[in-house]
Amino acid sequence: MKLAGNRVEGFLRNPDAAAKAVLVYGPDAGLVKERLDRLARTVVADLADPFRIADLPASSLKDDPARLADEAAALSLTGGRRVVRLRDAGDAMAGVLQSFLSHPMGDALLLIEAGELGPRSSLRKLVEGADNAVALPCYADEGGGLEAVIHETLRGHGLTAEPDAVAWLADHLGGDRLLTRSELDKLAVYMGPGEPGRPRRVQLEDAAACIGDTASLSMDDLAMATADGDHPAAQRILDRLFHEGVSPVAVLRSLMRYFQRLHLAAGTMTAGKSAEQALAGLKPPPHFRAAPRMQGQLRRWPLDRLATALDLLVAAEIDSKSTGMPAQEICGRTLMQLARAAGRKPTTRR
Repeated sequence: MKLAGNRVEGFLRNPDAAAKAVLVYGPDAGLVKERLDRLARTVVADLADPFRIADLPASSLKDDPARLADEAAALSLTGGRRVVRLRDAGDAMAGVLQSFLSHPMGDALLLIEAGELGPRSSLRKLVEGADNAVALPCYADEGGGLEAVIHETLRGHGLTAEPDAVAWLADHLGGDRLLTRSELDKLAVYMGPGEPGRPRRVQLEDAAACIGDTASLSMDDLAMATADGDHPAAQRILDRLFHEGVSPVAVLRSLMRYFQRLHLAAGTMTAGKSAEQALAGLKPPPHFRAAPRMQGQLRRWPLDRLATALDLLVAAEIDSKSTGMPAQEICGRTLMQLARAAGRKPTTRR
């Protein structure tokens, strides 16, 4: 079965006993790992316990598919329920898993780790249609969900944040849950401990000083190059991001956030504001070094062209998740279309 969003947290705290296997998949590798670890800890407190944790790469089952059932049926030498973690699973594992779910052995909890799986994935379809298995998708944090992660992590360090600092953090984090938490942990060290009962408050300047030059530099560079119409530079940055394991959906959403800011500024300009005034009114305002480039981009991107760009990005994300086409190719094609649009002169209306 596939869990709805409002049931995920409850399941992570207390997994259904009927679930013999849990498939955790998606483009956010950090969130996948975080959820797998949380599920494993509901059974075994020490994730390094070699007697109660079996760690299997999916490739190990290629020549010995019966090993999965053997590990699930094995008893711990120290007593207690066991966890079997199957890593790097893909559609090639669908047959092995179907055999296991048809006749599950033992009481071990099988946790299956996978990357992004499209709607046509045989592994995903198998788990979503099974009564004794659960599928948990993991997509990049965004919007209110990302802000909740920011507040939760900062609160754990005895910190709160100003609204503009939260907005800035949300705009620069979110592609990977572990990276988001790591960057917020770094911010907490930068802020230092507060007094008991009086949490320190993160200001916009604190967030920008600590995270601005590291967390999403490549994403910012990509958005800037794309909006400038510099396709060769944008493609080089995109290739590097893909090489580092950044998902196409995370790239598309980062571009979408950037073009939404340009669209908001362009809308303000229709009320008579200058480009400089429109950008200064954004929350948070752009860094002073980026502002001149964004002013030039607003001359390249009138309001109607920005609206078309946003439609294109939304369609690209939908295609990446639903068509079965390679998501990286969809992302690269969309980036090229945007860069070409930036190179065209705006139409002058009479």
